[in-house]
Amino acid sequence: MIEAEHILSIDAPIEHVWEYVRDIRRWASLMPGMRECTVIDANDSRWLLKVGVGGLVRTVNVLVHVDEWAGPERVSFSYQLEGDPVVGSGAFVAARVAHDRTEVSLKVRVSGSGPVAPMWEAMCKPLLPRLAKSFAEKLKGEIEQPPASPAEPAESTSMLGSVGKWLRDR
Repeated sequence: MIEAEHILSIDAPIEHVWEYVRDIRRWASLMPGMRECTVIDANDSRWLLKVGVGGLVRTVNVLVHVDEWAGPERVSFSYQLEGDPVVGSGAFVAARVAHDRTEVSLKVRVSGSGPVAPMWEAMCKPLLPRLAKSFAEKLKGEIEQPPASPAEPAESTSMLGSVGKWLRDR
């Protein structure tokens, strides 16, 4: 079994963090190698990932099941690779440390079985902590991202609009 944990501080209230985390599609979009996420129901989804270790790159289907939605403090999940003897579990744990700061712990475990499990785990052992860190940094970046400002009105493509833009830029 391989385990990794990454702890980070997010500059946002726990409620804002939860608003982001409670949508499984958002989690999936942050996963390195993500190609597609299909939501099956409130607790189940299928993720299509392109993963690589060394020179070996392959596409895998991962069935993800949310075991517990206990927001805003906790989400626990389990998963299995379709067609491969690999299963795992993990948790998202959040704690308010200030009004506008949340500490988050992301934990993930992976376990392979069968005759190639020792080789698979040896190859993946250095990869899992990097994957957890990359996921956590993307999560932090997405949540701390300032709200998008309203788009400026599009310039008219007419001659008058072009002249107006030219005058403003002078």
